[in-house]
Amino acid sequence: MPVHLFRMGLGPLFRGRLLLLVHTGRHTGEPRRTALEVVETGWVEGRRTWTLASGSGCRADWYRDLRESPQAVVQVGRGYHAVSAHFLRPEEGGELMAGYALRHPRAARQLCAYMGFGVDGDPVDHRRAGAAISFVVLVESAP
Repeated sequence: MPVHLFRMGLGPLFRGRLLLLVHTGRHTGEPRRTALEVVETGWVEGRRTWTLASGSGCRADWYRDLRESPQAVVQVGRGYHAVSAHFLRPEEGGELMAGYALRHPRAARQLCAYMGFGVDGDPVDHRRAGAAISFVVLVESAP
């Protein structure tokens, strides 16, 4: 359903919490569209970034497609951005989740629970969960 809302121009309804990833299918070479929840946004060297967590780990089709072809486009709100995918190492994912849990404790618990990790608020639990989650950072391409 969110993909259709983005296509109808209603992306701003998601207030940046969801983005539409337009990526290349690894088998067909055809464009694929997937609506994904944004874990975190930021800036690196003057370029926007969007961090995503794969709920299905490295088995998710969109994740595998980006591994094959890391160049993609995202729609956030009404804006389109060319991006390049960067895959976090487990220790980077652990640090990301520990920081996220400090800023958003409830959302971190929900994300960990959704992905099958029991956490009780201990930073070690969040690091362990984050190390096991497949995170992708989409970095806006240089103009």
